[in-house]
Amino acid sequence: MGLFRRNRIEHDAQGERKVAETELEANEASRGGVYLFFLVMFAVGFLVPFLLTFAFVSPLTIAASAAVGFVVATSVRIAPQWERVAVLRFGRFNRIAGPGIYCCIPFAEYAAIHVDQRIMTASFSAEAALTADLVPVDVDAILFWMVWDAEKACLEVENYPKAVLRSAQTAMRDVIGQLNLADISMRRKQIDRDLEEILGKKCEQWGVTVMSVEIRDIMIPKELQDALSKEAQAERERNARIILAEVGKDISEMFVEAAEVYDRNPRAMKLRAMNLAYEGAKDSKGVLLAPSALADGFNIGQRAGGGE
Repeated sequence: MGLFRRNRIEHDAQGERKVAETELEANEASRGGVYLFFLVMFAVGFLVPFLLTFAFVSPLTIAASAAVGFVVATSVRIAPQWERVAVLRFGRFNRIAGPGIYCCIPFAEYAAIHVDQRIMTASFSAEAALTADLVPVDVDAILFWMVWDAEKACLEVENYPKAVLRSAQTAMRDVIGQLNLADISMRRKQIDRDLEEILGKKCEQWGVTVMSVEIRDIMIPKELQDALSKEAQAERERNARIILAEVGKDISEMFVEAAEVYDRNPRAMKLRAMNLAYEGAKDSKGVLLAPSALADGFNIGQRAGGGE
C-alpha cells in the first residue's frame, strides 16, 4: 500500500507539474504576427508579377512570380519589440536591426541571429558537486539574465544561452567546493551573491547581464540524511543536558546561599519551616502534625507572654 500510495503521489505531482508548465507556455509571447507578415509579403510579391503576366500564364511565369514573392518576403521583414536582429552583409557584420520593419538586400544581406532582449530564466543544476569536506551534493538553481548588447552576443560567443548555462554550472561547482556541507544551507544567500558576481564578470564580455541567481534545492545522498539527522538529534540532546546541568548548578548555589542565611539566623530557618507547613496544609483537608518547636512558632499568645 505504501509503494502504491507513493507512486500515486508522484504521478499526481508530475501531472500537476505538466499542467503548470502548459499554463506557463500558454502565456508566452507569440510570433504569429511575424509569420503572417512573411506570408503577406510573399503574397504581394507573387501576385504583382503574376497579374502583370496573366495574359501570358505559363509554368515559367508562375515560377518567376513565386521567386519574386520569396525575395520580397525575405527582404522586407519585421522584428517584435523585444527582439534585435544581427544582419550580415556578404558574411561581415553590418548592423543590428529592429524592432519593427527592417530590410535586407537580396542575396547580399541576411539575418544571422534573432536576439531576445527580455529577462530570461534558466534552470540549471550541479550534480554530484563535491563540498570542501568531500560530500557529493546535487544543487538546483535558477538563473535570471538578459542580453544588453546584441552585437557582442552574436560575435563574441557561438551559442550565448548555452555558454551562460555552462558557466553557471562551473561557477556553482567552484563555490560549493569551497564550503563544508554544514555551511551550504546556512550561507545560501551568500552563495547566490557570489555566483552573481562571478557570472556577471564572466558574461559581461558576451553582452550578457546576470540579474540574479537563486538556489532552489540542495540534495544530499540518502545514506547521509540519516547520519545528519542523528547528529542533529544528538546535538540537541547534548544542549538540553548542558542546560539542565547549568540549572542544577544555579539551584545548588542558591541552596548554599540559603543555608548560609539560615545558619546565621535560626529564626529564618523557623520561618521557612512554617511557610512550608502552611503551603502543605492550605489545600489539604487532612490533619497536620507539626513538631513542638514548629507549633510554638504559631502560638502567638505564648510568644506575647514570654515577651512580658
